[in-house]
Amino acid sequence: MRRFIALVLLPFVMLFFASAAATQPAPKVARIGMLCAPKCDTVYNTVFFDELRKLGWVEGANLVVERKDPDNRLDQLPTFAADLVQSKPDLIVVVAAQAALAAKNATSDVPIVMLFVGDPVGLGFAANFAKPSGNMTGVTALVPGDFAGKQLDILRAALPRVKRVAIIINPANPNHRRLYPETVAPAAKLGFEIDLLEVREADGVPAAVAAAKAQGAEALYLFADTIFSFPPNRVPDLAAQAGLPSMSLEVAFAKAGGLMAYGPDFFHMARRGAHYVDQILNGPKAGELPIEQPTKFLTVINLKTAKSLGLEIPASLAATADEVIE
Repeated sequence: MRRFIALVLLPFVMLFFASAAATQPAPKVARIGMLCAPKCDTVYNTVFFDELRKLGWVEGANLVVERKDPDNRLDQLPTFAADLVQSKPDLIVVVAAQAALAAKNATSDVPIVMLFVGDPVGLGFAANFAKPSGNMTGVTALVPGDFAGKQLDILRAALPRVKRVAIIINPANPNHRRLYPETVAPAAKLGFEIDLLEVREADGVPAAVAAAKAQGAEALYLFADTIFSFPPNRVPDLAAQAGLPSMSLEVAFAKAGGLMAYGPDFFHMARRGAHYVDQILNGPKAGELPIEQPTKFLTVINLKTAKSLGLEIPASLAATADEVIE
């Protein structure tokens, strides 16, 4: 009898659970756009997506990513930004200041997470660091103020006899236009004479390095920019050919043959950027999330490069470096 009742009830039980399953909401699938300068295929973005996976967002499962990659054609960024906005993503991730500017001009509604934008407040992307207010938040690449002074302090400690330094900037980068004036006073205080060189396209980098050498520069100091950083060995190789010691922001610069690098831990900041995406996808508005500035900075010195240039880095400076490349 019990077996008979069970057999009779079984279809109804199965129907009940099938109906209940049908009424459950489908798993949330997030759609994000990514606007990169100059390209999306970088080690930092790999770390960013790895951290997103750890937070439960897996591309191809519950995450759809539309990448817009200008591949060094930065003039395409405004068009790409508009395309992303039209696709109505849940949020847009922007890499570098040029991409952030294009996205800002394209939308005031779609949340935007910034990665590696030097001074988003000074550039007008946010009201302030603690409460951005608008639709943009994320992580910065440096701390405005005396950051350039710190870099130049290290350069002076490494090269105590150098007087003329060629500073190479990209005037199309809004960070450079704002931050270059911050280098003038500390450079003068340290006894550096500055030759300012402007480069707008990657193809112009070799000519700029050659001009620096021809004008009598004894060292190169590069502002961080996508046209200088990709590939990482672009400027270090040119500097080596010109016999010029060089310094920039990214660890990869020194590892690729530049003399020195001083800047934030970009891998850590990429991971922190993933947490902003996770938070916004789970409810908070971009303007409610404080912009995070780096707190850890890395000094890397390439002693192999120093030796090839006939330089001797003071032992006291090498001892304070986070990494020394022999």
